Amino acid sequence: MSSTRIDADVIRRLPKAVLHDHLDGGLRPATVVELAREVGHTLPTTDPDELAAWYYEAANSGDLVRYIATFEHTLAVMQTREGLLRTAEEYVLDLAADGVVYGEVRYAPELNTNGGLTMREVVETVQEGLAAGMAKAAAAGTPVRVGTLLCGMRMFDRVQEAAELAVAYRDAGVVGFDIAGAEDGFPPADHLAAFEHLRRESVPFTIHAGEAHGLPSIHQALQVCGAQRVGHGVRITEDIVDGKLGRLASWVRDRRIALEMCPTSNLQTGAATSIAEHPITALKDLGFRVTLNTDNRLVSGTTMTREMSLLVEQAGWTVEDLRTVTVNAVKSAFIPFDERKALIEDVILPGYAAL
Repeated sequence: MSSTRIDADVIRRLPKAVLHDHLDGGLRPATVVELAREVGHTLPTTDPDELAAWYYEAANSGDLVRYIATFEHTLAVMQTREGLLRTAEEYVLDLAADGVVYGEVRYAPELNTNGGLTMREVVETVQEGLAAGMAKAAAAGTPVRVGTLLCGMRMFDRVQEAAELAVAYRDAGVVGFDIAGAEDGFPPADHLAAFEHLRRESVPFTIHAGEAHGLPSIHQALQVCGAQRVGHGVRITEDIVDGKLGRLASWVRDRRIALEMCPTSNLQTGAATSIAEHPITALKDLGFRVTLNTDNRLVSGTTMTREMSLLVEQAGWTVEDLRTVTVNAVKSAFIPFDERKALIEDVILPGYAAL
């Protein structure tokens, strides 16, 4: 089990945790086709397999802005109550089928209001769908806990409104907050008032940083805005020279700030060059609290099982490495300590020991 040749079926059955995964980036291709037909939206193709291939190819541009543009079609089918209920429920069931026992799903409710729903109605509808999915997964013997991160879009003007919704629904399934969207040119400090509001209300948040923009975005996210985790954060390596950590890198490692790393997505956006050379391995070996994530399962054509398998096959990861990043994720989850402790001790560690 400690060699790099871990059986694919073993990886599939390992308990997993994902902190960085976008709801609108993880729809089933067949669902996109069916919902698009219902709402009259034109897709590049109406064949589910061809649509999945189109997403993966369109996202492989090496550019974050073009990568984000592929969301046009998933968002088009998520503007109604019916569309949101279905996609949220299926989201949970797909995580459960992949062996995920804890997940945090993020989305920006402002992007789902084109059909007349308010942001508040969007949040309530998504929570209803997630709850239905968790109930079905539990009944099927594959329970999964899913918490919600509400996102503000950093290039628009409704970030404060989204932050206020995160506060309002923190006892109804929303566990934290994030800002998403085009990173370069839209620094996190532009939304400092929203982050200050979240801190006053004791709502945790992560910030997309260190993907399309470098160390200044990570510094702002942590030292100016006060994020508890960093979304992606791959460019923290720019503060590490010959294994020697600079002050920001030391701060991230020494204070156990989780890095939400997404290898396949980073290859697609140009933030990394290969799985073998992705910073997640070097950072893991240096003692950073790295976590492994899918980012956008449809757009990146991936799952947690696939991300783990790629690291095993191309970066020499062992089952112990997979256990480490899984435990890291739960340690840094935005849920209470006793619930994190129970997940690790009662589900994750026994699951790895059994396999």
